[in-house]
Amino acid sequence: MNLPIDFITRTGGLLGEGQFAALREALAKEPPVSIRMNRLKTDAVPAGGHQVPWCGSGYYLASRPTFTFDPLFHAGCYYVQEASSMFLEQVLTQYVHEPVVMLDLCAAPGGKSTLARSVLPEGSLLVANEVMRNRVQVLAENVTKWGHPGTVVLNNDPADFVPLGELFDVILTDVPCSGEGMFRKDPVAVEEWSVENVTLCWQRQRRIVRDIWHCLKPGGLLVYSTCTYNREENEDNVAWISEELGAEVLPVEVQSGWNISGNLAGKDFPVYRFLPHRTEGEGLFMTVLRKSGESVPGVSLHRRKEKKAKGKEKAPVLPKEVKGWLVSSGQYAWTMEQNRVVAFPLLYQSVYEMLQAQMRVVCAGVQVAEVKGKDLIPSQALAMSVARDETAFPSVEVSYEQAIAYLRKEAVVLSADVPRGYLLIRYKGAALGFVKNIGNRANNLYPQEWRIRSGYLPEQVSLVVR
Repeated sequence: MNLPIDFITRTGGLLGEGQFAALREALAKEPPVSIRMNRLKTDAVPAGGHQVPWCGSGYYLASRPTFTFDPLFHAGCYYVQEASSMFLEQVLTQYVHEPVVMLDLCAAPGGKSTLARSVLPEGSLLVANEVMRNRVQVLAENVTKWGHPGTVVLNNDPADFVPLGELFDVILTDVPCSGEGMFRKDPVAVEEWSVENVTLCWQRQRRIVRDIWHCLKPGGLLVYSTCTYNREENEDNVAWISEELGAEVLPVEVQSGWNISGNLAGKDFPVYRFLPHRTEGEGLFMTVLRKSGESVPGVSLHRRKEKKAKGKEKAPVLPKEVKGWLVSSGQYAWTMEQNRVVAFPLLYQSVYEMLQAQMRVVCAGVQVAEVKGKDLIPSQALAMSVARDETAFPSVEVSYEQAIAYLRKEAVVLSADVPRGYLLIRYKGAALGFVKNIGNRANNLYPQEWRIRSGYLPEQVSLVVR
């Protein structure tokens, strides 16, 4: 790897000669492959894997499987995520013990969002935002496949959040950075690196944090992270947040065997650095800060909800059978949005209405069905949802070959004894989506934009769960 001279000089000065030599040697090696299992959908353990020490559901794999051709990947049974990023689990489990409203501000493609959704206390709401329109659909797809109903996906600039006020208990700012920690995986990051870009990045990062700071409740947590090494985007920015915005930097308990590095800039506050020559993963920087002041969790939210509920006597007309498609359907607010039936956690309906009024909502809760004329078509989001009532639709288990054909949105041939109507397609017990069986054929309802586009099948297919 041909590293930029300025990067060598700067990073060598930060780490010291011996540590930088070890880092450079590590960057010449193949990066590890890691995934995180979705425990709401599977109890499986990857074949030949070993656990990521700081994440209970994270695993390193012995080799890189063919994820594109693994139906369980498309079913949301696991997420391919860099192991260092899974450290977010430690931050959230050590500091968040009651239901919260959390914002993942720069969320695409969705690794930290799906992790957060897995470890937040039940009854929490996760809002995942992505400013780039060409990336937000990938975020929405991954969040939908993860299947938890307590989520909202937005497409907004950080400055757009200011009118919402102090809405969030936790905000994750995994800010855009110079990407030094991804050099081993991304040759483009090496080519685009420059000292000037580092300067642009730390300035942009401060603007992002300043814009969103007003939306964090007093006493709330800001998790700040980058995938870069330099001090300007890391320790120097944390010092600025602490001094300029009045935040307390909090410690996270770690084990010595994890080999996580600390503050490299001579500061006296705790930070957590993942360096590839010390930890098994890519470069990551993370720290957690608390906003000054005290908050009373949930009070303003519940008062606003009660006021709005009095003025909403008439519910929209919904098809009668649709509420039977979710478990505990009474815990959701049911709405018709254009021709779609959406179920959203009732506890946070007032938050959802506020977001709808002021933000660009891409998806939220569970899109349960689509109404087309007289037809009520169960949605892909319903198939993916862990809130779906397992008795609502008959299902049919398919072979690997049938599953791949289905995921390519090809015709699926079912046996003559399966019932007609809407059927849930399963592979190894995991739901892939719906078909409408009309007897002589089954209409494939898998989303066109999600389909496997590759027309070939590798001779050797390696799967995570065998």
